[in-house]
Amino acid sequence: MTNRWTSCGLLAALLWSGTALAQVDLSGLDQGMTGPSSQVLVLGSVHLSQMPDGFKADTLQPVLAKLAAFRPDIITVEAIPGESCAMMKRNPALYAAQDVATYCSDTTAAKKATGLDVPAAVAAVKESLAHWPARPHAAQRRHLAALFLASGDDASALTQWLQLPQAERHAGDGLDDALATRLRELQTRNGEDLQIAARLAARLGLQRVYPVDDHSGDNVDVPDVPAYANAIRNAWAASAGEVAADRRQQETLTGRGDMLALYRFINRPEVLRRQIDADMGAAMRDESPGHLARIYVAGWETRNLRMVANVRAAFREHPGARVLCIVGATHKPWFDSLLGQMQGVAIVDAEKVLQ
Repeated sequence: MTNRWTSCGLLAALLWSGTALAQVDLSGLDQGMTGPSSQVLVLGSVHLSQMPDGFKADTLQPVLAKLAAFRPDIITVEAIPGESCAMMKRNPALYAAQDVATYCSDTTAAKKATGLDVPAAVAAVKESLAHWPARPHAAQRRHLAALFLASGDDASALTQWLQLPQAERHAGDGLDDALATRLRELQTRNGEDLQIAARLAARLGLQRVYPVDDHSGDNVDVPDVPAYANAIRNAWAASAGEVAADRRQQETLTGRGDMLALYRFINRPEVLRRQIDADMGAAMRDESPGHLARIYVAGWETRNLRMVANVRAAFREHPGARVLCIVGATHKPWFDSLLGQMQGVAIVDAEKVLQ
């Protein structure tokens, strides 16, 4: 009790004297650090699953070449980890079945083939990677691919599959015919986690990618859903003109199949600035009763905070790692800002990497 009143008395004295209580500046905490900083490259991406008909994944090869030259040790993707999906499935009151189906892989077939549910498969993956040999046999890669599928991590399963010689891409060692067919389908499915992250990881000899998405923070609870949706739509409509030219340019580059030019364009700071001002900035200017669109921004920021925490955890045990985060372009300003505040972390200029 004495310490409590002493602290309160000190605070009152400081306020009375006009002295402000300053925040602790953490920006120089790592100045005396030993060893190199972790180099983190945040690549803003289009969502390849939404590309128009006729899109050819081969047009990504120039982008992959630039990213390979960066030589990342760790690659993270905008996908929900299997553990989080298992939690979502267990909470139908909080997460609609449609959302689970949209964001999470169906692990039913993998459970049938391996006998493992998601938590058991996650543990088996961890155990396998802890004892992973320098030169794994094809049977070990097939088995690990099956474990990744059972854990809900399709991109990491594809990473293993792509490192198999063509003749070894078949069922066996935990992969049944259904899972082998699934992996062949994943090879052709559009998605930046598959066509960029998994292919790049396989090219570099990495064993996995790290899913870091999280929708628990933007699962907002509002009493009037139609009013909430209208507030957001109205905010976007009011600012649509600010980004109309940028969207036309994206469509032009996509139509040409010039994916390197497209990725250069969407990662420009001025393009990103216009995009987020017309989206979250417009929502912050919302004048609806209750400022409903600001709830959307709060959910967006919570989601980014949790995603960045997952990214940080991915290289937590690897000081000095080179990290590539592949994420929807609108996330990039938040990722750059938040990760740039981490100790021993240096943000890499995406424009320079893509030059």
